Amino acid sequence: MMLVGNAHAGQSTPPTDPLPIEPRGAPLPVIGRLIEPIYRAVIAWRNGAFDAGRNVHRVQGAAGPIPVISIGNLSVGGTGKTPMVMHVLRLLLENGHRPCVAMRGYSKSKDGASDETDAYRRAFPDLPIVAQPDRIAGLRALLERVPPSGQPDRIVLDDGFQHRQIARDLDVVLIDATPARSVFDDRLLPAGWLREPVDGLRRASAVVLTHAELAPKGRIEQLREAIARHTAAPVSVSRHVWTGLKQRIGEQDQMLPLDVLIGQPVLGCCAIGHPEPFVQALVTNAMGDDGFSDVMMRQLPDHDSFHHTEVERLVRLARDGRSRFIVVTDKDWSKLRHLPDSTWPCPVVRPDLALVFDSGREEFDRLVLGARAT
Repeated sequence: MMLVGNAHAGQSTPPTDPLPIEPRGAPLPVIGRLIEPIYRAVIAWRNGAFDAGRNVHRVQGAAGPIPVISIGNLSVGGTGKTPMVMHVLRLLLENGHRPCVAMRGYSKSKDGASDETDAYRRAFPDLPIVAQPDRIAGLRALLERVPPSGQPDRIVLDDGFQHRQIARDLDVVLIDATPARSVFDDRLLPAGWLREPVDGLRRASAVVLTHAELAPKGRIEQLREAIARHTAAPVSVSRHVWTGLKQRIGEQDQMLPLDVLIGQPVLGCCAIGHPEPFVQALVTNAMGDDGFSDVMMRQLPDHDSFHHTEVERLVRLARDGRSRFIVVTDKDWSKLRHLPDSTWPCPVVRPDLALVFDSGREEFDRLVLGARAT
């Protein structure tokens, strides 16, 4: 757990610089370097087979092949795939398409759905969702049970860059602009966090830099230059912006302005792969006129299930800190929303997150809408 400010005494201290995020070292820092060459060889062999078209399947609907748009990245951990997938889904829906989303599905909420699945269901109640490790089998089952007139006409793969068994028509690769998470300075698993070497960018149809809000001056241009050494794909730049807070009132969500956090003792909690943007945004939005914030932060492993012992711990921390709000991510809310409001000593809210493009949105949207099955 990290403490930013002093939620117990009511006397705020400035947040540390750099941001107080628990450092994420390599999975196996010593033995990983011995295993890394083996992993590299396996990845090279696997990609070579896919490049040759072996074990690559085209998804066929009643009207023919269905265009597939993949959203993925090069590394383990969050780069903002869910907000990007939601942007693509909204864009397709607004332009008269019938998309579905296919994902692996990781941790489960109380109703058995993964946190991403639950988040998509809440955002798009009528959206067909395939959430299972064998995405090809899941998509085929979906197409078999849906009448031809209602079948999806676009498939969006959540975390699909390395899932090459499904042929795709647009490969979008997200790269985190945060300096501490540079894919160009990282190593392959298990010595680092890369799923494959950066020369895999040659397969990208488009590259999107995410979390530009955390990039220092000059960082974006450095990344553009590094990307250009591996691919000629267009590069867009995006940031994640909090536009308000959602609080459940009865069975409905009510929007609260961000300024309700200012100067208040707040308990933040997240179980995501890349917590830095969430923590930074929370601290910034809770900051008072004196430049200090009173935020206590609990960071959990990615996709943590929020067992009842963890819920009890959060309740205790909120009570001890006299917290006015508990702030969680939308994904984490998927695993907490089944609990009654009486569980908590204060309101539980989560940010309403907007994906904002600093540059390249028109070309990106054009590529998405122009995806055609080949």
